[in-house]
Amino acid sequence: MNLSYLNFFRNFRVEKEQFAVIGLGRFGRAVCTTLHQSGHEVLAIDRDEKKVSHVLSNQMAAHALQLDSTESQALSEAGIYEFSTVIVAVGNYLAESITTALNLKEGGVANVVAKASSETHKKILEKVGADLVVFPEREMGMELARRLTRPRLLEEFELDPQHSIVEMLVPFEFDGKTILELELRGKYGLTLLAIRDDHERSEINPLPNKRLRKGTVMVVLGSNQDINRLLEKI
Repeated sequence: MNLSYLNFFRNFRVEKEQFAVIGLGRFGRAVCTTLHQSGHEVLAIDRDEKKVSHVLSNQMAAHALQLDSTESQALSEAGIYEFSTVIVAVGNYLAESITTALNLKEGGVANVVAKASSETHKKILEKVGADLVVFPEREMGMELARRLTRPRLLEEFELDPQHSIVEMLVPFEFDGKTILELELRGKYGLTLLAIRDDHERSEINPLPNKRLRKGTVMVVLGSNQDINRLLEKI
């Protein structure tokens, strides 16, 4: 998680569990579907009537509207300014994206999350007040590259540019050994926070005499340098 994400989520609160998503391309539909399936109330918006109908017919959101988000009056009449969080998912249309983000901030929306297609686009969105700007395609590409080059690494949470918490598969070399025997802190400077078995049951702060089994998951904390050193070793 980079610094912009961290700063945004420090003050982020889910209020009334309501979200509006503007732009129903692949990214927008994915956001709608995930939020809706997680039990949140989602209003999906697009200027294309076919996309709105598609979202409704496939139950990707509780509600959907066809409107032009570059028209401030249309957003106001639809009650969009009453939402605390709105996702602008029209990243491939710069003028529409920027105007929409500006309308939302001027309308009083507390949290505006916007998709960008370039660094210039990102800078302009930030200038008009977007609270969080994302590059979903870039981030997916980076995540894929990390998974391909570090296949044992399942998840990674970046605490700062130098330190992370990671989920990784227990390697064959650790199979049957106790946490005490492995000496993760002494040998690698890492702290073992938790382990998770095949049934998704987690054990937080496991005891030193706990034996690890290959194929299960361990969660470790440490510097990125030390994490990479462990991955190279195994």
